[in-house]
Amino acid sequence: MRKAFAALAIMGIAASANAQAQSPAPAPSSAASFPAWAYPWAPDFKVAPADDVPRHVPDSTQSFTIAQERNLFFVPDWHPEDHPPMPDVVAHGRMPDVRACGSCHRAEGTGGPENASLAGLPASYIVQQIEDYKSGARKFAGPQRSPSVVMTAIAKASNEDEIKTAAAYFSVLKPKANIKVIETDTVPATQIARVFYMQVKDGGTEPIGERIIETPVDAVQFEHRDTRSQFIAYVPNGSIAKGEALATTGGAGVTTPCITCHGPDLKGVAPIPGIAGRSPSYLVRQLYDFQQHARMGSAGAQMLPVVEKLSHDDMIALAAYAASLMP
Repeated sequence: MRKAFAALAIMGIAASANAQAQSPAPAPSSAASFPAWAYPWAPDFKVAPADDVPRHVPDSTQSFTIAQERNLFFVPDWHPEDHPPMPDVVAHGRMPDVRACGSCHRAEGTGGPENASLAGLPASYIVQQIEDYKSGARKFAGPQRSPSVVMTAIAKASNEDEIKTAAAYFSVLKPKANIKVIETDTVPATQIARVFYMQVKDGGTEPIGERIIETPVDAVQFEHRDTRSQFIAYVPNGSIAKGEALATTGGAGVTTPCITCHGPDLKGVAPIPGIAGRSPSYLVRQLYDFQQHARMGSAGAQMLPVVEKLSHDDMIALAAYAASLMP
């Protein structure tokens, strides 16, 4: 355990010795409460100072330092052979306000539980989302977490050419199957590493309750921004079957079947995005944001009648099912 936490401290995502007490995982939420578990946020999470020691990840000949990895105008490209050349707005952005798209969404658009996977989304959809951020049509129902604040600022500072160039790049990338969905009654103990969950080694287990707990398999690899990072999403027992029923039939009037717009395999029908194989934490946040009228614009208008009757349990089930599919 000491070795694991030392490595995380070097990375800058491990807290001090009392981090777990400072940023515990939210307790299981009830259907009537705000789903705090879906919006992990520990702004006081302690990070170690950045350094210039070269780091490495599996199956890559590249090396980058923590200082480079924390630079939001730089993208650690561990596997350049896996994708086309990044355009400048993705790789470097434009100072002072347009951060490199790939610094958060990664070189291959894989993103993470804290933000969106952009790989394979229709270019027109990506452009529209940026415009919605600009206009204020797309907001957030939860706390003002750093990913949402930074994304809004970037959108407002980006010009038309930068938006179209980034959208075109991410739209041609193939989404990765990097999430394993596991149904369970209990989950490993976790703590919040600022905006995502990480497992506490030898921390025991706890009831999952009405939550999805999504964590990187290797938190250090993920914080290196390695696009080949893998994730586990723990969901309540029975979620996948319930989600499939809702997605394919609408659950006897609870919602509109997802397959109506997103396609029979939920891989999308342009300009409607694919949701198969994407982060279930992110999907729940979007469903809740739609329901709370935080996401408006054209997408909000289409989604509002779909989500208005959904309980939190329904959202969890739909997200679990979608995440369990091949992207």
